[in-house]
Amino acid sequence: MSISQELYPSQDDLLYEEELLRNPFSLKLWWRYLIARSESPFKKRFVIYERALKALPGSYKLWHAYLRERLDLVRNIPITHTQYDTLNNTFERALVTMHKMPRIWIMYLQTLTEQKLVMRARRTFDRALCALPVTQHDRIWEPYLVFVSQQGIPIETSLRVYRRYLKYDPSHIEDFIEFLVNSSLWQEAAERLASVLNDDRFYSIKGKTKHRLWLELCDLLTRHANEVSGLNVDAIIRGGIRKFTDEVGRLWTSLAEYYIRRGLHEKARDVFEEGMCTVITVRDFSVIFDSYTQFEESMLAYKMEEIDLSDDEEEEAEQENDVQEGDEEDIRFKEKSWEDDFEKKILDGFWLNEKNDIDLRLARLDYLMDRRPELANSVLLRQNPHNVEQWHRRVKLFDGNPAKQILSYTEAVRTIDPMKAVGKPHTLWVAFAKLYEQHDDLVNARVIFDKAVQVNYKTVDNLASIWCEWAEMELRHQNFRGALELMRRATAEPSVEVKRKVAADGNEPVQMKLHKSLRLWTFYVDLEESLGTLESTRAVYERILDLRIATPQIIINYAYFLEEHKYFEDAFKVYERGVKIFKYPHVKDIWVTYLSKFVKRYGKAKLERARELFENAVETTPADQVKPLYLQYAKLEEDYGLAKRAMKVYDQATKAVPNSEKLSMYEIYIARAAEIFGVPRTREIYEQAIESGLPDKDVKTMCLKYAELEKSLGEIDRARGIYVFASQFADPRSDPEFWNKWHEFEVQHGNEDTFREMLRIKRSVSASYSQTHFILPEYLMQKDQTVNLDDAKDKLKEAGVPEDEMAALERQLAPAVNNSVAKDRKVGFVSAGVESQSDKGIKTSGNHEDIELPDESDSDDDDKIEIAQKDVPDAVFGDLIRKRDETENNGEVDGANDTKLGALERIKRMKRN
Repeated sequence: MSISQELYPSQDDLLYEEELLRNPFSLKLWWRYLIARSESPFKKRFVIYERALKALPGSYKLWHAYLRERLDLVRNIPITHTQYDTLNNTFERALVTMHKMPRIWIMYLQTLTEQKLVMRARRTFDRALCALPVTQHDRIWEPYLVFVSQQGIPIETSLRVYRRYLKYDPSHIEDFIEFLVNSSLWQEAAERLASVLNDDRFYSIKGKTKHRLWLELCDLLTRHANEVSGLNVDAIIRGGIRKFTDEVGRLWTSLAEYYIRRGLHEKARDVFEEGMCTVITVRDFSVIFDSYTQFEESMLAYKMEEIDLSDDEEEEAEQENDVQEGDEEDIRFKEKSWEDDFEKKILDGFWLNEKNDIDLRLARLDYLMDRRPELANSVLLRQNPHNVEQWHRRVKLFDGNPAKQILSYTEAVRTIDPMKAVGKPHTLWVAFAKLYEQHDDLVNARVIFDKAVQVNYKTVDNLASIWCEWAEMELRHQNFRGALELMRRATAEPSVEVKRKVAADGNEPVQMKLHKSLRLWTFYVDLEESLGTLESTRAVYERILDLRIATPQIIINYAYFLEEHKYFEDAFKVYERGVKIFKYPHVKDIWVTYLSKFVKRYGKAKLERARELFENAVETTPADQVKPLYLQYAKLEEDYGLAKRAMKVYDQATKAVPNSEKLSMYEIYIARAAEIFGVPRTREIYEQAIESGLPDKDVKTMCLKYAELEKSLGEIDRARGIYVFASQFADPRSDPEFWNKWHEFEVQHGNEDTFREMLRIKRSVSASYSQTHFILPEYLMQKDQTVNLDDAKDKLKEAGVPEDEMAALERQLAPAVNNSVAKDRKVGFVSAGVESQSDKGIKTSGNHEDIELPDESDSDDDDKIEIAQKDVPDAVFGDLIRKRDETENNGEVDGANDTKLGALERIKRMKRN
């Protein structure tokens, strides 16, 4: 066969050929040759590859490049082409020397997999595993598993391969299980999954938890119940129920579904019932109940469809019988008809053989729905069997069924531990006894109460409630003597021997403390008052006092009881005992009742004794609660004693009550004094009230009332003086009412001078309340005792405190003062006026509008202060212009007249002088 001319070396190839002739075993020369002919046809490159591999058969680089080009050549041609056979032969020739190279094996195996050569590929995979070391088997198993998972691979082949793989790497059993599930091999999948769950050392490489694997196994077993055998499904799922408590409802439904698929419907119902009776969460119960109802509904629907089909078949059969009537019976059916007749004869009338059992299924479904509240309540009780409220709800579910109610109460009192109970366990005993009482069975009701009082409750009050309910039941049935006897029995103190036994045991029951139960004694004393004698009732009250369990209300009730029976002195003795036993605030009601009863009883007869009682009462009473007692005391003196003593009591009351109540107390004091001694007598009280330290607001109120009094008496000057005094407590900006009243007063009773004085005082007070007249910060005075007033004002100005024009003018006119003068000056308060001091240091009030200006002789270096002047129109000053002219003409410029001029006018005069 002639060789194509293209395959011969060309002129360009001679250089490479000559080098190869000199050194044919150089891989570098062959590789340069191949690179240089990368654009040549594959046939030519094929010749070069073959020549190179013949010279270097162990070169992995040449074989890999050769095989890659072979693979690219057949990539776009069908797998039936002959080129694939050539490719496979090339791979086989390569593996003669490259059988330790996994990359060559993988390329060959992938090629065989694409060619769908199942037998050859499987054998090649096996050859690769035999040829390569174990450390490189994982590179072969990966494509091997992909190969056996393809469609068309025999299941048995895949199973054997996977089993061999698990021997190599058992951790990938989840992949095998997944393959079994995908291949519908349910039996082996279930067995493998069960073995995984039983292996405590198993670790999921896919991150699945044991819980998830359990659920997968349950789903597998229940959905394919007929295909899986050899496993104890019931035991497996019940083991999961015990182990995984958060999915109990789902596991119970899975077990029931398993029996449903097996056709064991009654067993499935038993599983549903067992699940509902054992779960402890409402969520699990809802899952099981919903599945149960769905199962019953589906069974009912299926039965109804079946009956409809059977009816249609019977009609068709009747029609066929009508058509074949008169024909001879077929001999082949004689034996079968005989068996049918025998079955009908034996099972006829047996209710389990009834095919039309729709009514039974409907009744079963209705019964299930009716039981839902009871079953849900059982779930809650399983969560906490000591929940009293849930037991009461359970009993209410059986209204109209006393037998079940009795059974529920019996179960409740047996189950609940009073020490662990949530709620009041004694209410169950009471309700249990009342159930018998409602059905007129008092004997059993008393038995229930008798058992109830023997239970060791958590608190004494629970036991006392049982005794009280028992006694009330006896009272409702007119057994008064029995009720009293019960109370005597309940309040009896345990004997010394019993106490000694209990002390030896170390666990003291509540029955040992019952004789000190206030609730029991209160009920007992009410019974004695209603049914007993005077002596027995007093004995009960005295016993309560001896046990030191009395309350203020019991003291008052005891005294009332004695008063009803005309034992007044004994009643007062009870009050005395009460005020000695209790302290404030509990004794308040006893004092008020005691004093009112004593005064009402004796009045003037025992006035001194009553006074002593009131004195004792007000001495022990706190200030915030003493006012009613003082008023009661004063009322006693007004009615039966001396008016002078009454005024003294009012005076004491004004000093004893807190500041918040002093104003109202003084108002009462003044009103009573005016009524008894007349209006002029109240002046002393007003003055006392004003000087007694009342809050500023109350002082202002009192001054207004005092001024109204003086005005009504015609004392205008006294009223004006009171207004002047009260003005220091009224800010014109926030309290215009006071100044309006003073304004009306001056309009009615004053003149121009008094009105002007009122306006001057108003300005002065307004200035004292303004923000420019501040109190210097205390910390500033402590920081530097030598700081003067000007420095302090500068600091406050820097802090953002505004300064009015008058203060600025004063600072411009005032010269620098010595440190000693600043030191002697009162800095803690800046008044509206100026405080002058004598040489001895005695402070005297100066003119409030006078501006303190230094004398010209204080400093030799002082220059005259030049102030820019601007004439003020005369209309601004009004009548002041006329008075100023008169004063200038007469030359009467003195300190008294200066006080009536403003600061600006005085500065003008100083300038002119």
